[in-house]
Amino acid sequence: MAENRELRIAVEGAGEVSALLLRPADARSMLVLAHGAGAGMRHAFMEALAEELAGVQVATLRYQFPYMEERRGVPDRPKVLTATVAAAVRAAKEVARGLPLLAGGKSMGGRMSSQAAADGLLNEARGLVFFGFPLHPPKQPGTKRAEHLSKVQAAMLFLQGTRDALADLKLLRPICKDLGPRATLHVIETADHSFHVLKKSGRSDEEVLRELAESTAEWAGRIAV
Repeated sequence: MAENRELRIAVEGAGEVSALLLRPADARSMLVLAHGAGAGMRHAFMEALAEELAGVQVATLRYQFPYMEERRGVPDRPKVLTATVAAAVRAAKEVARGLPLLAGGKSMGGRMSSQAAADGLLNEARGLVFFGFPLHPPKQPGTKRAEHLSKVQAAMLFLQGTRDALADLKLLRPICKDLGPRATLHVIETADHSFHVLKKSGRSDEEVLRELAESTAEWAGRIAV
């Protein structure tokens, strides 16, 4: 049976945050999964993604950032966010029982995971997964938010929609190319930043979630070799 339980994680200088462990009995890897800026770990997308990942043998440890835990509207300073990512990865190592560790998250959660890795805080994680990397604000194309990625030594998986207003693929593709074999870009046609797809795609949001999970599991299996 799957292990499904709540945890508490201590973050240096920022108290404790809540976390949710979902580990299927046949898990082959564990993803430390951070939420985006506007919604916490219990958001419907995060819940559904964790279930889909469990279905393809990827355990997840979802967790709150301090501002979300305390129901504050504004995200914490980057130093607090990256410290939280690092604390969550350490906590995951304790419950992973030998599973390969991955880190990442939705939008801001993924970007803060990569920043933590660039700062040398995630040595336990062998790969990073970005569910919609927020390369720039809407209608303000730029690449500054990706400058730190050159310092990340782990493998990186970018899962991006063609209609993502926070990541112009014309800018993201060259970034991934420059990162070389460390970066894998998986593009989902007509998906926006929330991974909603247009009706003309002939696909449902549920099918896209399944693709996100299956792509993550397949990539995780490759980098674990």
